[in-house]
Amino acid sequence: MKFGYFDDANKEYVITTPKTPLPWINYLGNNGFFSLISNTCGGYSFYKDAKLLRITRYRYNGVPTDFNGKYFYIKDGDTVWNPGWQPTKTQLDEYECRHGIGYSKFKGVKNEVEANVLTFVPNEDTCELSQVKLTNKSSQTKQIKLFSYVEWCLWNADDDSRNFQRNFSTGEVEVIDSTIYHKTEYRERRNHYAVYSVNTKIDGFDTSRDAFLGAYHDNHDPEVVCEKGECTGSIAHGWSPVAVHQINVTLNPGETKSFVFVLGYCENPQDEKWESKGIINKAPAKKLLSKYQTDADVEAAFDRLCTYWNDLLSIYTVKSANDKVNRMVNIWNQYQCMVTFNMSRSASYYESGIGRGMGFRDSNQDLLGFVHLIPERARERIIDIASTQFQDGSAYHQYQPLTKKGNSDIQP
Repeated sequence: MKFGYFDDANKEYVITTPKTPLPWINYLGNNGFFSLISNTCGGYSFYKDAKLLRITRYRYNGVPTDFNGKYFYIKDGDTVWNPGWQPTKTQLDEYECRHGIGYSKFKGVKNEVEANVLTFVPNEDTCELSQVKLTNKSSQTKQIKLFSYVEWCLWNADDDSRNFQRNFSTGEVEVIDSTIYHKTEYRERRNHYAVYSVNTKIDGFDTSRDAFLGAYHDNHDPEVVCEKGECTGSIAHGWSPVAVHQINVTLNPGETKSFVFVLGYCENPQDEKWESKGIINKAPAKKLLSKYQTDADVEAAFDRLCTYWNDLLSIYTVKSANDKVNRMVNIWNQYQCMVTFNMSRSASYYESGIGRGMGFRDSNQDLLGFVHLIPERARERIIDIASTQFQDGSAYHQYQPLTKKGNSDIQP
């Protein structure tokens, strides 16, 4: 069975069915903020370290596969669907996923409503952008409800997955206008927080997973979307915090409306944690969100990302009589080498990012694949690796990219 094809002109792999044998994942990010996104919008995000600064949750070895994700639910009358098919798995009239170089695009069509989602991590900022465009292809006015959804990880992915006695008491959020702040443990021992925001007035929100999904429901049939049709305005205190925006959309025949969602990581100096007593310093978040308020802002950032990758991939090229050789050497092999540099197999669909960190031997070997592309960063990586060695030349098997220290959980 054929699941897709290469579009060499656009440097994309086009997936034409959501029912691939396994989730086919793209790796987004270059400079600290990273996201994994599958062809059905599954995946997760982290900042620098997939174990210690995990932003959103992902469930490995779950059934059905590839949960959680960055989901957009569309409620059109009694029909609820997702542009990437999962998690509702509503049969779509049209589906397409384009995994590009540093970005992914999704197109879903159901009952003459078309949804297009562009997702990428801009080079300049610690965030992931999702531009969602809804178009009414029918001759009748459509009343649509759009719900976003992410589930927050409580930062340390290892602790998050097992320390339930404590974690069910620590989740903390704050909602200001259209921005949901995830600030778990900020008071106690952290100087960073996460945000999920949209560039329009919202008609509702939820931050409690229990309130959004409802008892005995899960991601494929959240009670708020499928039964109530309205968010509850829940504020999570402990348990499992999420971020949900509700936007009521009226679409005239032929009309398109666009929304920009920003999932971001923010950090404050220790002596600038608070605006006032008990009020977190939101200045970094406001500065970040102000940069992505319009489609033009997003498209400019996307153009810069594409230029960056085109320039990078043009450093070394081959021309042969075999199109497949040209494709792999000029595009996908080099892209894979850069992804390996960024993550060193420490985070993937299979590797949870909890135990490995970055391999000492692997990272040395990987240098050969990208040194010609980014020599300055290759030099930095060599220094990082060498700094973990002992005087006798031995080293820890792995090291954590955030601390740049050997992973003592795994012996030398």
